[in-house]
Amino acid sequence: MQKIVVLTGAGVSAESGIKTFRDAGGLWEGYDIMEVASPQGFASNPDLVLDFYNQRRRQLLEVVPNEAHKKIAELELSYDVEIITQNIDDLHERAGSTKVTHLHGELLKARSTYDENLIIDWKKDICVGDKCKHDSQLRPHIVWFGEAVPMIETAIEITASADILMIVGTSMQVYPAASLIHYAPEHIPMFFIDPKPNVDGIYLPNLEVIPEKATVGVSIVADRLAGR
Repeated sequence: MQKIVVLTGAGVSAESGIKTFRDAGGLWEGYDIMEVASPQGFASNPDLVLDFYNQRRRQLLEVVPNEAHKKIAELELSYDVEIITQNIDDLHERAGSTKVTHLHGELLKARSTYDENLIIDWKKDICVGDKCKHDSQLRPHIVWFGEAVPMIETAIEITASADILMIVGTSMQVYPAASLIHYAPEHIPMFFIDPKPNVDGIYLPNLEVIPEKATVGVSIVADRLAGR
């Protein structure tokens, strides 16, 4: 069975109603990035940081997967599909995808500030005073600016094993995620789906750019791969 590796970013969830970070009116508007998404910001004002992610978590629990998520999940009927996502939502899983690697963490999990390997499922607000079994404050299980991306090596291995590569809803400008395309075998079919694709500096002979939003572009590629 051929393996499809799907790299996804904020654009795949935007049509479910989740704001992206890069667009006008996006999540950073009104916030200093370093105040709400860095270890320094958390140490300085944990209430602000926790509230920022509590709002994101509440919103996530109200939205549902869109057709792009569902089409990607349906590909598992005919292919071995592995998703590597920059998103911190669980919409791929809720759509039915079974192999999802989260590069930047997961909003519906919390982790200990004492032991970074102590990660627990968490669907309610995280508040100052919510502590792990070591009596240390819990924090969102999110990779903040300035922190290492622990899943990047796993993502590189997955990408290198691809027979087909799909890139959906990401600018391919944020590293280290943007580097993953260069670990895929050069000869394989590659599809880049984004309404504002930026392919500057990307020179790959089999890269097909589909300048569409995720629901449209994924449907085009999924139908083609299904032989329709």
